Amino acid sequence: MKVSTFIARRYLFSRKEKTVINIISWISLIGITVSTLALIVVMSVYNGIGQLTQSLFNIFDPELLIEPTQGKTFHTSAIDYDALQNTPGVDNVSQIVEENAWITMHQAEAIVQLRGVDESYGSACGLDTMIAEGEYLLKDIYYDGADTIRQDFLLMGWNIMVRLGVNSMTNTPLALHIPKRGTSSIGFSIDEAFNNGYAFPAGAFRIQEEIDNLYVVADIDLVRHLMSYSPDEVTALAVTLKDSKQMASIKRQLRTLLGDGYTVKDRFDQKPLYYKIFRSERLGVFLILSLIVLISTLNLIASLSLLIINKRKDIGTLRALGMEQQQIRRVFFTEGILIALVGVVAGLLLGFITCLLQQHFGIVKLGANAIVDAFPVAMRIIDFGATFLVVTLLSTLVVAFTVRRAKI
Repeated sequence: MKVSTFIARRYLFSRKEKTVINIISWISLIGITVSTLALIVVMSVYNGIGQLTQSLFNIFDPELLIEPTQGKTFHTSAIDYDALQNTPGVDNVSQIVEENAWITMHQAEAIVQLRGVDESYGSACGLDTMIAEGEYLLKDIYYDGADTIRQDFLLMGWNIMVRLGVNSMTNTPLALHIPKRGTSSIGFSIDEAFNNGYAFPAGAFRIQEEIDNLYVVADIDLVRHLMSYSPDEVTALAVTLKDSKQMASIKRQLRTLLGDGYTVKDRFDQKPLYYKIFRSERLGVFLILSLIVLISTLNLIASLSLLIINKRKDIGTLRALGMEQQQIRRVFFTEGILIALVGVVAGLLLGFITCLLQQHFGIVKLGANAIVDAFPVAMRIIDFGATFLVVTLLSTLVVAFTVRRAKI
């Protein structure tokens, strides 16, 4: 062990008398510990909230979405649909027809995004597990004597159901209106300007405010009928994967299979603005908390300055023993770095324990109407590494500045 490190360690850990300088040194150490702890906890909670929000969006945003490069629709017969379904890593391919629609119920009305889906969509994306009221049901076919009766149902965002004043027990059908292609509604009646259909409310999903305010899900055949589409015409295909880690490679395979006439979008491509904002906010939070860490490291200036003044006699003794000025400065530099390292390691350890307790026991609760009971927490090794680097770097700069300016 170097002499400078040995002396610095003795100054930090082997003090027999309690002085103001000792107290200030421990305040500096505790300040770094608390700021490091806060940085880890806040970033982990922010990660948890981000993951929760993204998982809710993912109910409606498939892992991969296939859309035509030009135009609004395409025919599944125009692509190698079997090869698409049999692509290694692909678990399910669901057909989607989506369009703006006008829904009316007596005097109530709502403009919605009507998404027609096939039978496999609900279980593939997990929508069937997010029903807050009623049941997951899109159609019911039964026989009345010699006749086949088809009854259509709607799954609505919670806020849309409230706006229309209906529930899953409502026995009056809702009216669906979609403008006819190639016509204008000016000067026409509803029957002339719109394709009209009727469906009963089956239930409501409660996912996320933006989704709950906008989406209504129906059977794809109903939406095709309202849009006057052919039986194999779709606006998009939703692809579910067996392993999300293979998304990049499968995305490349599908692009090669489909050619230039189609785009394959992952979740970032589907909502680029949201993901960019989330990453920018995360970086902003980290930088703001780093400023708090910087303020806490400034306590090292007072601690080291007073320590140098208090150790004038020791400095004289070290000079008499032959130590050069640079070596003496290294003693106090090492002292400051030791305070910082002990503080940051303690902060990281306490942050890990705090987040672990929150993950397993949900100590800090959310409101009664929240989607989850407690604040979600997601720890990332990159946050621990970045926090360690930032705190040690800031501490090193502060310590180096203090020791360099000190009169030794």
